[in-house]
Amino acid sequence: MATSTQHRTAESGAAAAPPTTARLDALVAEIRGVVGRGMAPDVTAYLVGEKLAPHLGGDAGGDGAAGSGDGHGADALLTPAQREGDPERYRQHLLHAEPDGSFSIVALVWLPGQCTSVHDHVSWCVTGVHRGEEHERRYRLLPADEPGGSARLVATEDVVNPVGAVCGFAPPGDIHRVWNGCREKAISLHVYGADISRLGSSVRRVYELPADR
Repeated sequence: MATSTQHRTAESGAAAAPPTTARLDALVAEIRGVVGRGMAPDVTAYLVGEKLAPHLGGDAGGDGAAGSGDGHGADALLTPAQREGDPERYRQHLLHAEPDGSFSIVALVWLPGQCTSVHDHVSWCVTGVHRGEEHERRYRLLPADEPGGSARLVATEDVVNPVGAVCGFAPPGDIHRVWNGCREKAISLHVYGADISRLGSSVRRVYELPADR
């Protein structure tokens, strides 16, 4: 079955005033310009992805290398605290929530093997891999074949997203599961067309249905 309860267990920890960096401030301003144009969700996601891509990766291999895109240098996108994981589950760090609720930016930090449930989203979404590698399985929901039967999920695509990879989507057709299939920490940036500081999560439904794989 699909549950509509917000999935907060792994994506908790939203803060009212998260710390920021100059590079993140620049990204926020670029996204604000796109979202403010009021275009269709799929078009907005595409254009936000174009703004996010140049900020990903760089010399992001080390947690503390000066001048790296993921370290302590002047061009760092994330603070050291925003790159910290959780040994129990993947961790969400709220980076920005627009005051009018029109978009939010979060960093998800994945230790090896950590994964999401199968889920969809409350809004359009753009994801970009900043460090490591994210694995994704996308699904299509098939209705029940006969009265009283059960709907099921069909896996449509498996994707491995390396550093710098960006993808955007808008409901419907946004059901997927994501995990860290590599041997090191992975970090991804996610931009949502919703107020994550209020909702706590981008997840609309968690799917507990038979799947073909």
